[in-house]
Amino acid sequence: MLTRTLLLAYALAAVLTVAPAITHAAESASTGSGQAYPAKPIRLVVPSPPGGTIDPISRMLGEALGKLYNQNVIIDNRPGANFNVGMELVAKAQPDGHTLVVASSGALATNIHLYKKLPYHPVKDFEHIVLYGNVPNILVVHPAIPVKTLGEFTAYAKANPNKLNFGSTGNGSSMHLAGELYKSMSGMQMTHVPYVSPAVATQDLLAGRTQLMFQLMTGIAQFVKADRVRAIAVLSPKRSTALPDVPTTAESGMKGLESSAWFGILAPKGTPKAIVNKLNRDINALIADPAFNKRLVDFGVEPMGGSTQDFERYLDAEIKKWGDVVRVSGAKLD
Repeated sequence: MLTRTLLLAYALAAVLTVAPAITHAAESASTGSGQAYPAKPIRLVVPSPPGGTIDPISRMLGEALGKLYNQNVIIDNRPGANFNVGMELVAKAQPDGHTLVVASSGALATNIHLYKKLPYHPVKDFEHIVLYGNVPNILVVHPAIPVKTLGEFTAYAKANPNKLNFGSTGNGSSMHLAGELYKSMSGMQMTHVPYVSPAVATQDLLAGRTQLMFQLMTGIAQFVKADRVRAIAVLSPKRSTALPDVPTTAESGMKGLESSAWFGILAPKGTPKAIVNKLNRDINALIADPAFNKRLVDFGVEPMGGSTQDFERYLDAEIKKWGDVVRVSGAKLD
């Protein structure tokens, strides 16, 4: 799996190859009809409702691209069916570069295993422009659970089989599958409690109605800092800048226990290669820009970046990894 450092290095290399500054990244590309790209406002589809993580980081990107291209970028929230509504819309859109989507790992790497019939194919129906950002899951427990390390937690869980409940934002979510991955690696048993809202799931943890979560860093860091929950380990190859004192799962003796919600920018299949390459260069330049990079980091997102081929390889590996987890867990959404 590509680390944040390696992905950022790809992004920096992409910037140096194209130009010494972001303003140079806005070179022209043809839409296929001879017009310079973009020839009209860009629709950036967000397959989830306002709020959360994907919506605000999509708005950050839309604002930056709008300034770079001197063109309107319209954020189009299309929630529904666990991202399927928005993803299908983009898969069937005109492939001219003026309709893009900010897609999550759920839409790209897990839905293909959770649904018998998906209305889009995450590989075949899209041009994979660039990996955008990554938010790691973090194991947190209610303060009443008498553990401080991952080893202590595993020992406690094994001594109390099926007595622990972990909340998530629903079957097949990164929080759910992170728990299933942990169960398969540790051999212990606990009960999954699916919620519709991450806020409600978190509130039940704070109230002690559930005992733990594999929450996303952006949704729980504030409660860790306020000592309302105890952080055990970050499911990431590197420590998070949001909570730098919390060890990784590898540091805690469970290498391979890694899970995150990551996001990529895609266009409909058949979008001209010149436009895909231009967007890749320009978004890499934005990710490498210190001010934009800091906005992502301050929000709790680890910037990614890289080539279109990096995205494709990363997606292939994630589809395989989570397919194995879904099969073992038996999770289904239809």
